[in-house]
Amino acid sequence: MLIDLHIRDFTIVDRLDLEFGPGMTALTGETGAGKSILLDALGLALGDRATADTVRQGAEKAEISVSFDLSDAAEVRRWLTAQDLDADDECLIRRVIQANGRSRGYINGSPVPLTLLRELGEQLVDIHGQHEHQSLMRRDIQRSVLDSFAGNGALLQQLGERCARARELEDARRALTGDDDDQEARKDLLRYQLQELEPLQLSPDAIAELDAEHRRLANAGSLTQTSQQLVSMLYEDDGSAQSQLGQAQRMLEEALALDPSLAEAHELITNALVQLEEGVDALRRHGEAVELDPARLEELERQIGTLSDLARKHRVRPEALHTVRDSLEEELDRLENAEERLQALDAELRTLRQEYDDLCRKLHERRQEAAGQLGRQVTDSLKHLGMAGASFRIAVTPQESTAFSPHGSDLISFEVRTNAGQAYGPLNRIASGGELSRISLAIQVGATDSTRIPTLVFDEADVGIGGGVAEVVGMQLRKLGASHQVLCVTHLPQVASQAHAHLQVSKTSKASSTATSVVELDREARVQEIARMLGGMKITQATLTHAEEMVTQAESG
Repeated sequence: MLIDLHIRDFTIVDRLDLEFGPGMTALTGETGAGKSILLDALGLALGDRATADTVRQGAEKAEISVSFDLSDAAEVRRWLTAQDLDADDECLIRRVIQANGRSRGYINGSPVPLTLLRELGEQLVDIHGQHEHQSLMRRDIQRSVLDSFAGNGALLQQLGERCARARELEDARRALTGDDDDQEARKDLLRYQLQELEPLQLSPDAIAELDAEHRRLANAGSLTQTSQQLVSMLYEDDGSAQSQLGQAQRMLEEALALDPSLAEAHELITNALVQLEEGVDALRRHGEAVELDPARLEELERQIGTLSDLARKHRVRPEALHTVRDSLEEELDRLENAEERLQALDAELRTLRQEYDDLCRKLHERRQEAAGQLGRQVTDSLKHLGMAGASFRIAVTPQESTAFSPHGSDLISFEVRTNAGQAYGPLNRIASGGELSRISLAIQVGATDSTRIPTLVFDEADVGIGGGVAEVVGMQLRKLGASHQVLCVTHLPQVASQAHAHLQVSKTSKASSTATSVVELDREARVQEIARMLGGMKITQATLTHAEEMVTQAESG
């Protein structure tokens, strides 16, 4: 359940802090007051795309944060745990949009990509827009609504996994069954490329040793000279380190007779002299060992040049050439054993097809059952929405196809008849605009009644409805609020009066700025707001009485 929403510097909102409770909450206000801005902010927090114009003019960034109570959302808690984002029974989501349009998202304080925000948002909030009846014309949306109602998510995931694997197998099969001439040409190329790599030592360690030897030979002269200079400076020259240390050792030996406490210093100096002499011996050996070998240096440069050329050819660093060789060997092996590989691919494809067909049958059965249940619910709702002779059904028709589809093999079609005795037909051909609004709302309410998503948002989904039908809509949304948290943006007093809580959105304009504010209405203020919605700017006593009756009736119902 949504607990609170905090908005900073978002479009025309300077600062807004809202708290939400269970049940149905109505959001009302004059046209253009900014009711939809709140839903836009919620959508951004849950992963919608952000643009620079969402930041309030003059501000550096917009910030939106929402928190949810997950005590009754076990699946969401498991999802958060799987993502290492869990934080007990509360979830905090934050979105920051910079003035340049860049944004960052956070879940429980951890930065996350927007894809994760969307995945989480889809489990927490379901938003139904005022143009929902338009999207319901699309077959893919109709299929999505039915699958959501039927709880087919796990089954569809299994189908998607089979389809992804089938595409991999089919791609591999096409690669093995190309033109014979092309296949032979490819094998010849692979053999040639492997012959180029075969005589070379391609392991990263071998290449590192080659580079080290090359550096040593290329700098042999300077290394020898450095060794000779160090021997002279440390041991042979007048005033060398060895002579200085030797003199210090002798002076300490004489002083020891006078003060035995100098023994430690004498020992350290003596050890230093020994270490120095060993170091000078090592320098002499190094100078004698370093040889100028132009022939070997030339061979090393040739090998390094060959490695560099091959690395550029294969577009990798020299250290990665061994992976190129392994990949070429694997591809050549596949091509040379294509027939055996094809048999294995075909066998796996046949097994995969059987699994896919079995899943499609299960999905079809679940869709058929859910289609009947949702069809009856929507039909019953239409009678209460002033369409007594209307009937709604969902056709689930299996299609013959050899292709793998992540959505199964069914064609889903929402069909309606608006009067008894008429033939069923597609929504957009049978229903008028006003009828479509009511049918859409009935589908939304029917489909969301069984959803596990805790928060349902209706953004003027009751557009095109009025009179007694609007009251029925309000009652249905209030009933839905018994099992879900419902947020409803509405212009209809019949709907607003049914809410358990009421937020009023208003807009104030100054000479240089415009701002939106939201206040929670107490009972008296609710009556005033519903009276305004009933009678416009001029509120009479009769209007107030009517508004009072509507609120009282909703409370008692």
